[in-house]
Amino acid sequence: MQKLRKEDLKRAWAEISLPRLRRNVEKCRSLLPEGVEMMCVAKANCYGHGIENIIPCLENDCGADWFAVSNLVEAIELRDLGVAGEILILGYTPPKNAPELIEYDIIQAVTETEYAEKLSRESPKGERVRCHLAVDTGMTRIGIRGVTKDLADEAEKIFRLPGLEVEGIFTHLAVADSEEKEDIDYTNAQIEALWELKKELNRRLIIVGKVHFLNSAGAAYHRDPRSDFARFGIMLYGLRPNGVRELPVSLEPVMELKAAVSQIKRVEAGTDISYGRTFKTDRETSVAVVTIGYADGYPRQLSGRAEVLIRGQRAKVLGRICMDQLMIDVTDIPDAREGDVVTLFGRDGGEEITADEIAEKIGTIGYEIVCGISPRVPRVAVDD
Repeated sequence: MQKLRKEDLKRAWAEISLPRLRRNVEKCRSLLPEGVEMMCVAKANCYGHGIENIIPCLENDCGADWFAVSNLVEAIELRDLGVAGEILILGYTPPKNAPELIEYDIIQAVTETEYAEKLSRESPKGERVRCHLAVDTGMTRIGIRGVTKDLADEAEKIFRLPGLEVEGIFTHLAVADSEEKEDIDYTNAQIEALWELKKELNRRLIIVGKVHFLNSAGAAYHRDPRSDFARFGIMLYGLRPNGVRELPVSLEPVMELKAAVSQIKRVEAGTDISYGRTFKTDRETSVAVVTIGYADGYPRQLSGRAEVLIRGQRAKVLGRICMDQLMIDVTDIPDAREGDVVTLFGRDGGEEITADEIAEKIGTIGYEIVCGISPRVPRVAVDD
């Protein structure tokens, strides 16, 4: 008997639009000053979109040759997919894995002198781990921190370690998506702090290599040509860095989350629905059961708050979302039938629900919605 694949089940699935991805890449590139390259951030399974669909499209169709990931496992996954371009690990790799970094030709973010020294010691004799030095200019996350001279002293030690080949420095902007003057000033100060470090290292005859600080929001709102790269993440996938702030280009969500109607039943007024009896019908109601739940990554916090799309119309989620199913009100959609496709976020006819809209209902961000879609939900590539 042929093995049944989860993507063969019409249950819950995420449609990944490759044409939209290609168009988003072109829109993002249009924002870049001359000389600034795109670095595609592919961490967290390409923000939940599925590396097996996204990465070949980015590299082969869009000509991407720089990628950023979170960890060594993700980096090796990209190599196993055939990625020939450069891969930068933005997060931590245990120093004992220095040989793997060299074997797979991966660039590692170095965050402090002690870590750099350990990585250098673990580097096989006569070989060097390729690195970019992370500088904390105000994110207060990874990276060396301090005033310019102190930063330069620490950076110089790292640049001169025998087991490392430091090829660049970078920082991460904390509030580049904000239009508040104080935050704009903060972002500019972060950029200048990194640039001053670069100039000081040059004065010490150290070849800095690549300098990069633009993330998606930085590339959208702070188009500084001094950054060798713009590290595009969320914008590649069609979401905004700031869910409420307009972008200078129009992007298209790459992912649409869908499920199916498994049953429709007519119930009388006063009927309790789902766990905890948190919802009671106030009229005769047609209730459709939908084959998706919080185990699929559709947040339970949306219980009683969210709407979905069915036959081009909005329908309310009734009561608590279950692990594998949820219920919706289709009383005003009399042609709804078992087997109908339900769009949790995406477009159906003239209606659209975005990941940002869902996120706003529960006080989070669109990033978390798309990244949170469960691995048991197949990502199905849709192309022209």
